[in-house]
Amino acid sequence: MAATVALALSAAACGESSTESEGAEKGPAVAFDVGGRDDQSFNESAARGGDKAEEELGVEVFYQTAREGETDADREQRLTQMAEAGYDPVIGVGFLYGTAVERAAEQFPDTTFGIVDSVVEADNVYSMVFAEHEASYLAGVAAALKTQTNVVGFIGGENNPLIQKFQAGFEQGVADTSPDVEVLVEYLYENSGTGAGFADPAKAKEKADGMIVRDADIIYTAAGASGNGSIEEVAKHEGVWAIGVDSDQYQQEGLAEWQDHILTSAVKAVDVAVFDLIQSVESGEPLSGVGEYGLAEEGVYLATSGGFIDDIQAEIDAAREGIINGDIEVSQTP
Repeated sequence: MAATVALALSAAACGESSTESEGAEKGPAVAFDVGGRDDQSFNESAARGGDKAEEELGVEVFYQTAREGETDADREQRLTQMAEAGYDPVIGVGFLYGTAVERAAEQFPDTTFGIVDSVVEADNVYSMVFAEHEASYLAGVAAALKTQTNVVGFIGGENNPLIQKFQAGFEQGVADTSPDVEVLVEYLYENSGTGAGFADPAKAKEKADGMIVRDADIIYTAAGASGNGSIEEVAKHEGVWAIGVDSDQYQQEGLAEWQDHILTSAVKAVDVAVFDLIQSVESGEPLSGVGEYGLAEEGVYLATSGGFIDDIQAEIDAAREGIINGDIEVSQTP
């Protein structure tokens, strides 16, 4: 029966079939956003949490990936099928799963659900939210101190409140550090509601090229898998840097050929939150409510891989401490 259920899930019309892992009944299930686990960024971070759970807790995690253009009903169907199959917890990765998690959690009150980047108020839901603006502020400090042209850029996947948090923190970090530095801002899409802005590396590549023409020598892209295109374009130009997002992109195998152009990354520890939830269910004490992951909790941080910001680490550390102790209040809106 378990094999039959897994086959039905992987063949569901509501989403892309999963060849990433075969599920085990009553284990955790993770529903990725568009781009899948190999996006080298946001989904990949969530996948690391599942991988850690498999290694340390002995569970087998079932994965599926959303396709671009899915509706709330499509996502709800994916989650309800997972719950019907006995998977627990069932985790939706990305704010686009918010409505789907809310509806599925109501239908399956005995199953624990998780949602990343959105808040769903239900007794059986753990909402995992992050202080993206805080890590982005540190990225802005680094950009302001490292730019040689006094022009830096921000590219967002979709113009919505979540991605605006990245923009706001970055712009404030730049302005507080060096008011003379100009920040160019571009979005790939308006708020499409489909996730298109997180799966279009060609468009991000084009935006990055336009910024470089305008003298930007550091570009921070918060756009999931789309950001890979921006990094690729940056790597074509001597003296131009990319700032990665969500994962430590210097360490990502899929970006290895361009890693010498990745100045740093504003990391969002989705893996920590995903592991926390899976571990809580396995221990018989499921988490619920809102889990907030900021600089103080090491839920976000600025990566140091490559050693490219070692010379400004003291300034970054001072900004980090200022945020944690309340001396610096980082805006969540541009």
